[in-house]
Amino acid sequence: MKPVKVGLVGSGFISGIYLENSKVFKSFDVVACADLLIERAQGRSEKYGIPKACSTEEIMVDPEIEIVLNLTTPDGHHKVAKQAIEAGKSVYNEKPLSIDLADGKELVDLARENKVLVGGAPDTFLGGGIQTCRKIIDDGWIGKPVAVTAFMTCPGHESWHPDPEFYYKKGGGPMFDMGPYYLTTLVNLVGPIRQVKASTKITFDERTITSEPRNGTKIKVDVPTHVAGIMDFHNQATGVIITSFDVWSAQLPRIEVYGTHGSLSVPDPNTFGGPVQVYLPDDKEWKDVHLTHGYTFNSRGLGVADMAYALRSGRPHRANGDLTYHVLEAMHAFHEASDSERTVKMLSTVERPAPLPLGLLKGSLDP
Repeated sequence: MKPVKVGLVGSGFISGIYLENSKVFKSFDVVACADLLIERAQGRSEKYGIPKACSTEEIMVDPEIEIVLNLTTPDGHHKVAKQAIEAGKSVYNEKPLSIDLADGKELVDLARENKVLVGGAPDTFLGGGIQTCRKIIDDGWIGKPVAVTAFMTCPGHESWHPDPEFYYKKGGGPMFDMGPYYLTTLVNLVGPIRQVKASTKITFDERTITSEPRNGTKIKVDVPTHVAGIMDFHNQATGVIITSFDVWSAQLPRIEVYGTHGSLSVPDPNTFGGPVQVYLPDDKEWKDVHLTHGYTFNSRGLGVADMAYALRSGRPHRANGDLTYHVLEAMHAFHEASDSERTVKMLSTVERPAPLPLGLLKGSLDP
């Protein structure tokens, strides 16, 4: 197939792994990169051999560019994505799809009206670890899923991130920062969420940056930094999720799925590999499972590659707008459920994305 030409907007830290992996995937080529700081785009262009460093506007008017890879900060996701869709281009956003729920809905609806594709990160659920877990569930190893648990706990990002303030502002916090990885994985494995309950809190009203170059700067915390949620899924499974920036250390699993015939230990959903473990009653112990799929290295860009295949073949893409919007709605629902002290019913639903085929060659997603 003829590779899809991609224009990257937002040449910051995360763009490096996307540009590195763009050399791996056969379905797309990054032909231009942009940033508010043109010298940053130029640096990426020179390091990764991207033909052109330019403005966002130049990418939007380039008729050969079919996908905009939107790696701006969360507050720029909606604006850039809308601009791309209105220019007749498909767009792949870094997570989350947008900050505001209404903006996310607008992007999905607008893409449908303009007959382009929209979607976004995370694409870690397409990696070998979680795809192996999906096959285990689909093949009936653990029976019907009964319940899930998901835990993401850490002390926050101000000790290592060079500019961590946005993690504590609107669109940040542990649910909006890391929730997309966990919720996307759960929807992929178990199915859509029907309703949620939650309790949230801000433990520290102020944080102090200890990383460089802003060491000593005080941050006012505006969003919940500890979110404890309960989920009911459409398939009758129930779930518990905790995302927190208030925990110094813990010995919790990342994700576990409990079925009628056994239990499944899922690897870190912010990674692409293993380990994967299964507990079956006859074995009476947890056992490692050999990974059935590839892409076990840091494969960010898989979702872009899959979108490119979808553009060329007409098949659905996996990290799609309906999935990213459903996850966005769930994250808002946890905060809303806590604020209102009530159960919040989800208005959206989504089909589980199709699993990846077995035996794919490196760089391809279709047989």
